[in-house]
Amino acid sequence: MEETPNCPKCGMANTYFDGALNVCPDCFHEWGAGEGETESAVDETPRDSNGAELQNGDSVTVIKDLNVRGSSLVIKRGTKVKNIRLTDNPEEVDCKINGSGIVLRTEFLRKG
Repeated sequence: MEETPNCPKCGMANTYFDGALNVCPDCFHEWGAGEGETESAVDETPRDSNGAELQNGDSVTVIKDLNVRGSSLVIKRGTKVKNIRLTDNPEEVDCKINGSGIVLRTEFLRKG
């Protein structure tokens, strides 16, 4: 029995063949035979919570109060962070807040 491929759009393995097309029930993407092998499954571009592309040196604003693990520090919503640095993980950025180096998730940031 042939295994169904992972979804080329979202990368999930929960796919099935419905007789004519492969279907992903997680993102509702449908594709034909051989189509998913050439596409990249994951977008490696760092993006903020609104989908804007982030680059080194950008300024961002925190959109949610964040508790820093291992510390009593709380980063308040609306805190502006200047000169971010991208990491190898497109979902994280390095920055300095109050002189401390911190890694923030891009899902809690807004560009600008």
